[in-house]
Amino acid sequence: MGFEPGELVLEIGRGSDSDETLRSAISTIIGSPLIEKNTSEVVDAVIIWWREDDGDLEDELVDALTYLTETGPVWLLTPKAGRDGHVEPSDIQSAAPNVGLSQTSTLSIAPDWNATRLVARKSVKR
Repeated sequence: MGFEPGELVLEIGRGSDSDETLRSAISTIIGSPLIEKNTSEVVDAVIIWWREDDGDLEDELVDALTYLTETGPVWLLTPKAGRDGHVEPSDIQSAAPNVGLSQTSTLSIAPDWNATRLVARKSVKR
């Protein structure tokens, strides 16, 4: 996922189904715990645990962007196909551009979770 030591990573949407091994691995890499949503920090990356019934994905992405540096990624973690709360890839592909994000890659990141990397679209110079 490309995390570096010293980075600040905000975690949104953690639930009882979140993968604790993945969370621990990220914390170990960055050298600190993941930051909870109630923060005033500007962060280097945002992780969102997102399930089908969690609400409006566009709203959640907009909220996440308020904490994120200009170049930082949003990692959208969704349950894999066949798991409770699975999110259709088309839902992500539809929501991301509407809030100024582009999908760059999707990884199988844990036994029950996929991770989709979203980044700010490059502005066109005129």
